Amino acid sequence: MSEQTSTIISKVWSMCGVLYDDGVSYGDYLEQLTYMIFLKMADEYTKPPYHKSLGIPDGYTWTDLNKLTGTDLEDQYKATLDKLGTMNGILGEIFQGAQNKISEAAKLSRIVKMVDSENWASMSTDVKGEIYEELLQKNAEDIKSGAGQFFTPRPLIQTMVECLKPEPMKTIVDPACGSGGFFLAAQKYIATHYSLDREQKEFLKNRTFRGWEIVRSTYRLSLMNLFLHNIGDIYGTVPITRNDALLSDPGERFDYVLTNPPFGKKSSMTFTNEKGEQEKEDLVYSRQDFWATGSNKQLNFVQHINTLLKSTGKAAVVVPDNVLFEAGAGEIVRKKLLETTDLHTILRLPTGIFYKPGVKANVIFFDKRPASPETQTKDVWIYDFRTNVHFTLKQHPMTRADLDDFVKCYHPDNHHQRTETWSEENPNGRFRKFTVEEIFARDKTSLDIFWIKDKSLTDLDSLPDPDVLASDIIENLQSAMDSFKELLETLGEE
Repeated sequence: MSEQTSTIISKVWSMCGVLYDDGVSYGDYLEQLTYMIFLKMADEYTKPPYHKSLGIPDGYTWTDLNKLTGTDLEDQYKATLDKLGTMNGILGEIFQGAQNKISEAAKLSRIVKMVDSENWASMSTDVKGEIYEELLQKNAEDIKSGAGQFFTPRPLIQTMVECLKPEPMKTIVDPACGSGGFFLAAQKYIATHYSLDREQKEFLKNRTFRGWEIVRSTYRLSLMNLFLHNIGDIYGTVPITRNDALLSDPGERFDYVLTNPPFGKKSSMTFTNEKGEQEKEDLVYSRQDFWATGSNKQLNFVQHINTLLKSTGKAAVVVPDNVLFEAGAGEIVRKKLLETTDLHTILRLPTGIFYKPGVKANVIFFDKRPASPETQTKDVWIYDFRTNVHFTLKQHPMTRADLDDFVKCYHPDNHHQRTETWSEENPNGRFRKFTVEEIFARDKTSLDIFWIKDKSLTDLDSLPDPDVLASDIIENLQSAMDSFKELLETLGEE
């Protein structure tokens, strides 16, 4: 990170503590920054050397705002948010439903002056994007806001993109795109690994990416993130749809799926009963393109992703452990994936890398295949990056270098040219191959496979540091609490 970037981030984030004491969450603050940075950039673009309009109507520009104070500032800011929320394209989507969450005029004025002190348009796309990505990460670190569930660790995203090796002039979809992390990593990969001509650059900017996001605030942050990274056109078609991606088959097909769908087993909807009381009920998606019908969110996303892929498409998907072993619909989905796609790789992820405690997850890599009576998966290669691996978010975070060995074993250039690191002589090797016949022979066609001995169970000298142990205990307790909560909900339904 450059000194300029670090200085701006420190300055922008310095207001957080002051506002937090007044009840303004990190997420609310980031939203207000989004509005103001966009307005300031739009104003800068109208001046030399750009002479470019972003569609801000007269009377609602940054110039109309930044000289005001007190109630005049509050009134003008509210009027600006209301007006811009009625505009078309990305502009209207970013500001739709926007509200001023900063109640004190003096503090609102301080933020306006802080944003006004920087020339955002003159910053390179890399600097602007890096600043916003860092702010998103800081927001994700605020456990109370729950924003971490929308933030996938960037080293993991980068690794998944490197394994899929996306090519120019091909399409990439994320049906649960959060703040847009997969799109940005894929854009950077394509821009740095290929010498793009004019047509390819235009395709990368306007036609490569397609996403869905159901949460309004996250959808807004994602659009701003893409805009700052030069993805999409301010006047053109919005690349992300704010909707529940699972509701229906959109009819579109894509070359790549890169995604980390939301955790939490069940989808639900809230409705008002005849007594005027709020109730929840499980949301079951009955779709003809699904192999199994149910309310399990992750299994539904896996099936939806299979639908989204072209017949030659490739997918890398983060899934929780239950997708690998759950009975019933889970077994049906696993068998169908093995039969109709090439489910060639599973990366077992370590704990301590996600902002939501208690998460035990994996990445499944599979390639779509044209319809055929033959089983398309021949071998499943599993890389165990969980056993005896310990990370924490603060003291010992996972880095991209920690995944170098997996990428080497994955062999992105040709995953048919792989070598096991496990053997009878090396039982702790992390990369091991299982034939599809071996998988089908397992109880419930379980893909939850591990073979390395857990040192903490046998060797007290190899226990991890106290902070890692504490983190593991918290994660296990959280996982147990989630399981008890699901049990209580099930008993209540019965």
